[in-house]
Amino acid sequence: MQSAAFRQTLRPRRLPAHAFSRSASNSASENAQKKAQDALGSAQKTAERLWESTKKVLGPLGERAGTMLGSYRQPLTYDFEVARALLKQIYVAERLQPPTSVSAVTSAYGTMWGRASNPAYWREILRTGEWAKVGIYAVEAYGIFKIGEILGRRSLVGYNLRD
Repeated sequence: MQSAAFRQTLRPRRLPAHAFSRSASNSASENAQKKAQDALGSAQKTAERLWESTKKVLGPLGERAGTMLGSYRQPLTYDFEVARALLKQIYVAERLQPPTSVSAVTSAYGTMWGRASNPAYWREILRTGEWAKVGIYAVEAYGIFKIGEILGRRSLVGYNLRD
């Protein structure tokens, strides 16, 4: 014997009449899809222009590099262009900007040095529990440093000494 809940799930549902009409959300999704396709086309054109200018700058080496990538060239250029557009959106959304003066940079580093060299500051963060946040920032900074080191060496472990 089937339960009533199970029978209800098997019963065909009636959709309201407005579900079949073209609604504002449908139109919005079409607009979003059109914008995405326009962005894709723009990204591909920009990537092609970038690739052509790179080939011109590199000369014969650039031509050779283009043939070495083969069928991977288009996906790679697209991925780089998408990453660039994403980073640009983040830059704009977060209202990021480079420092406008040298004094802003020196004052920021001066504040950090003043805090780091002051024992009262360390006692205060231990008392309030801020030490966990400072520790996380330190681990993040160390991780970024290590990633940069790996990229600089072009090797995950050690330096390549065979050259």
